[in-house]
Amino acid sequence: MPNIKSAIKRVQVNEKKSLENKMVKSNLNTNIKKFKNALTEKDFAKAEEMFKDVVSMLNNASKNNIIHKNNASRKQAHYAKLLHDAKDAK
Repeated sequence: MPNIKSAIKRVQVNEKKSLENKMVKSNLNTNIKKFKNALTEKDFAKAEEMFKDVVSMLNNASKNNIIHKNNASRKQAHYAKLLHDAKDAK
């Protein structure tokens, strides 16, 4: 445990930020699961809506340095391909 006042504050800020980041990642993963479930149920209207939400959340997470921008971009492309392939298989 740090003894210096600024170091103590830094630990507190880091704990708070890591909780916020964990909350955002958890919410993102929940929406990704909902998107994938909509695809497996072949509910394409809901899947399109969830895709827009997922893309928006990925962009916000990468903008706020919660996930890397290349990671967000790769996931967006992957989910777009899943949606496109599912529609074509219909």
